[in-house]
Amino acid sequence: MNLLLMMIRCLVLTILVELILGLILRIRDKKDIINLILVNIVTNPIVVMAQVILYKYFGHNAEIIGIIIMEILAVLIEGLIYIKVLKYKKINPIILSLILNTTSFFIGELINRL
Repeated sequence: MNLLLMMIRCLVLTILVELILGLILRIRDKKDIINLILVNIVTNPIVVMAQVILYKYFGHNAEIIGIIIMEILAVLIEGLIYIKVLKYKKINPIILSLILNTTSFFIGELINRL
């Protein structure tokens, strides 16, 4: 698959999953929803590109270690951004980020295995 198409697919899937889950968790403020989208537009391509580079140049084991590190960093960075920008306070922003990222990661993995 073309790299650009793969990155767009990953981003769109991540945004869809996280928006649906955000709505399930009762995130309703329009600015909060926009911020969920914007945060993913920034972080998702970095994580996906790092994964591609690690696999291409260093192999599967490096890719797995890189995914773990990048996903932890994404949770922390997104959580810190959510602390600053979200009005939604029902769930701690770091925990919210963990829930959203874990869910979108595993759903993406399931889809990729089909």
